[in-house]
Amino acid sequence: MLRIVVLGAAAGGGVPQWNCGCNICRAARADHPEISNSQASVAVSADGANWFLVNASPDLRQQVTRTPQLHPKRGALRHSPIAGVILTNGEIDAITGLLSMRESSPFSIHAHPKVLAILRSNNIFDVLKDETVKRLPIEIDAPFRPQLQDGSASGLEITAFAVSGTSAWYLRDRQHPGGSSSTGDTLGLKIADLASGQYCYVIAACANVDDDLRTRLKGAPLVLFDGTVWRDDEMIQAGLGNKTGQSMGHIAMSGESGAIKQLSDLAIGRKIFLHINNSNPAWLHASPERQALEREGWEIPAEGMEIVL
Repeated sequence: MLRIVVLGAAAGGGVPQWNCGCNICRAARADHPEISNSQASVAVSADGANWFLVNASPDLRQQVTRTPQLHPKRGALRHSPIAGVILTNGEIDAITGLLSMRESSPFSIHAHPKVLAILRSNNIFDVLKDETVKRLPIEIDAPFRPQLQDGSASGLEITAFAVSGTSAWYLRDRQHPGGSSSTGDTLGLKIADLASGQYCYVIAACANVDDDLRTRLKGAPLVLFDGTVWRDDEMIQAGLGNKTGQSMGHIAMSGESGAIKQLSDLAIGRKIFLHINNSNPAWLHASPERQALEREGWEIPAEGMEIVL
């Protein structure tokens, strides 16, 4: 069986964001604490005992603390069932949590060479010692089978593929440590359980749904997909900033070119939004936006939700 645990579903800053007084963050602090959510990451497993994280969010320590599946086994002084981390991009949202994994437990980091170059260029990540943390490059469209800490098979097969996106925001107008190649900054993942054949897609960031992506996702049992903004200019309209979703490398949920419309006719079994910004009105259960996405078969997950395929 393939198991997926949603550790967090919010975009950078979480809900509520520490310095934000928008109506959604106010609601999360007061009348609607149920919409509170940490920054996006999921855990996947083929056996329920050994887990791989998809991205390591800044909230990773608290996510691990409240997720029993990720606790050390009983009786062990030092142990973690986290066998590895698969990075889909080099954004702060995706890599900062690695620094919370510096206590000498063995695990592997799987990432595109461009993202590994980002880690290598910043020596703060040297706290993850080479002798315990392997950094393994991902080749686009080449399936790989991540191993457990002892080198045994995990039972998973993962295929990374390029999706439309941008390089990390903090690298804009700077020389990229990984070079000028146009691919590798933003990846989607197909994650499969070898024993059962079940699979899912995790796409935490995506600027556009093209024909290649539609073909990949058609008929998938489960898709976890970028839901950063409801409309492209919502942060500007809310007075929260001057960035559009597209400028940040994220497709809107709504509209003719949005994710809901573009993925509507692909016979996807279950559709879940991830990486949802605090500006997105769909966080509010009674909002027209939330009702609209649910009518189209989409979900916004609660923290800790486990899905078994």
